[in-house]
Amino acid sequence: MSMPPLVPPLVEVKNLRVDFSSATGVTHAVRGVSFSLGKEKLGIVGESGSGKSVTGRALMRLLPASAKVRADALRFGETDILHASERQMRALRGGRIGLILQDPKYSLNPVMTAGAQIAEALRAHSRIGAKEAREATLNLLESVQIRDPRRVHDAYPHELSGGMGQRVMIAMMLASNPELLIADEPTSALDASVQAEILRLIEELVDSRGMALMLISHDLPLVSHFCDRVAVMYAGQVMEELPAADLHKATHGYTRGLLECIPSLTEKRPRLPTLARDPAWLAPRP
Repeated sequence: MSMPPLVPPLVEVKNLRVDFSSATGVTHAVRGVSFSLGKEKLGIVGESGSGKSVTGRALMRLLPASAKVRADALRFGETDILHASERQMRALRGGRIGLILQDPKYSLNPVMTAGAQIAEALRAHSRIGAKEAREATLNLLESVQIRDPRRVHDAYPHELSGGMGQRVMIAMMLASNPELLIADEPTSALDASVQAEILRLIEELVDSRGMALMLISHDLPLVSHFCDRVAVMYAGQVMEELPAADLHKATHGYTRGLLECIPSLTEKRPRLPTLARDPAWLAPRP
């Protein structure tokens, strides 16, 4: 009996390194990160400055000119990101890869209506007229559970709440029906109740559309319930990778330290512990 052919991963990252040069020296932001991603939900967690967002932006080649990116492999499907032309990258960005940023107040164009921005994303990746783009935009706004899509279509970003603005951002990223959605702290600027709504919406859309998801977050409990796998980053390296459901069983000292720092609603502690950092964590990893 013949075995079914192996399905290659959608994303392949091997030994990714990202350095930033400045007048004060070189900062090693990402140091030897490796992972692969199929049609699944991968959470990347860690403290601020651990290299999470830089890793996601390297995959889309959205880093500034001061960044030096090297890797043994950095691929999306059949595309070699390191050697792809700018034309190929424009087709990927907002086309096959969508990016949801942290705060819609700073991500949306303040002088364009929400509908015009979504329509612009639609027309950048498909040949449709203005009328078809408007209808498609209204459908997208409805798909992200906006109750009055026509009002939001004609509204400017400052007229929308944070949660509504983030729904507009999600609709914009879904315009081209991407294969991968990178969500970089998509709920950090929102209230707790709105955070849950946005995460449920992202989960429903990812599952219904069969997309892969890379969720970048500081919130370990959120990632453990929302994702399939978790990669824990510290100082530009992946300390540990494990199934999200087993996050509470993590063995690495850094992951255990992060988990211990989370306040508990059921267990009283006089003081939350401070994360003790081991210099050995910074040693080059095999």
